Amino acid sequence: MHLTFDWTVALRRSRQRVAAARSEQDAGRRSWKRFPYGNRVYRYGGTALSSNWARLHRGDRAPYPDLASLHALLDANPALLAHVPDPAVVLPLVEEAWRAYHAGDFADAVEHGLAAGPVGLVVAARAAVVYAAHLEEDEPRRIRILEETVEFCAALTELAPNWANAWYVHGLALGRYSQSISVVKALARGLGGKVRDCLQRVVELDNDHADAYVALGVYNAEVIDKIGGVVAGLTYGARKEAVIEHFETARRLNPQSPVVLAEYARSTLLAFGSAQQGRAHELFAAAGACQPVDALERLDVEWALSETE
Repeated sequence: MHLTFDWTVALRRSRQRVAAARSEQDAGRRSWKRFPYGNRVYRYGGTALSSNWARLHRGDRAPYPDLASLHALLDANPALLAHVPDPAVVLPLVEEAWRAYHAGDFADAVEHGLAAGPVGLVVAARAAVVYAAHLEEDEPRRIRILEETVEFCAALTELAPNWANAWYVHGLALGRYSQSISVVKALARGLGGKVRDCLQRVVELDNDHADAYVALGVYNAEVIDKIGGVVAGLTYGARKEAVIEHFETARRLNPQSPVVLAEYARSTLLAFGSAQQGRAHELFAAAGACQPVDALERLDVEWALSETE
């Protein structure tokens, strides 16, 4: 389905969905589960967010939301300009969305991001995907969150085709949606190629995007695990060697990330099976030994620790 982006319509539809969810599911996103490891641990108040930004965003290389980065984004993607009537209003919303995201306040991050318009959609999408993948236990609800996120992200890439992180969140949302409905079903629907194409576009726009290499490594491993190495290679170009190549690139670019290490461990098991179980255990142990700097990293540290018990 071809999606054209009308932010006014998209935002109205989002609000209508949220309103319906609130009446049906105890206040919609406000009924989302809370981050389970404390509500004050990863709060970056005041200037703490900007001073820690480089470490927090080593994986996606998103610039701090200030006037200079906004102008650069608009220059590269002129169609966004009409949706940013007042930077003085938009930038604080995006900043607060990222602050909430890193703290694990994923519902707040989504709402602040959506309120900022298209320039806030990357952080809103990341928050929705992390919440759905890590914390939402109700399967139909998780799939619905991911479906809506995929829709918004697809529209954003049309509006901002030169924004690397727009393509990244689209690929990320598609990938998590594919995992939720089963990778085999997703491949049958042609979603595998869309995930790969989104992530390759990220690397074309930003060759040092560590998170994109993680996602590419996961993509190769998932396809190999579900349909076998030979068919995966012939049909989708997925290779075991590519799993290692992508993750080693991600490790070089973001060496302190438990997200990189934990996903590397899981993907090693998917692609190589029990033959590399020792290697996967080492990677999970390394991830568990990392010092997390935000909510997502803490979730992956806890995941890694559970795999080494």
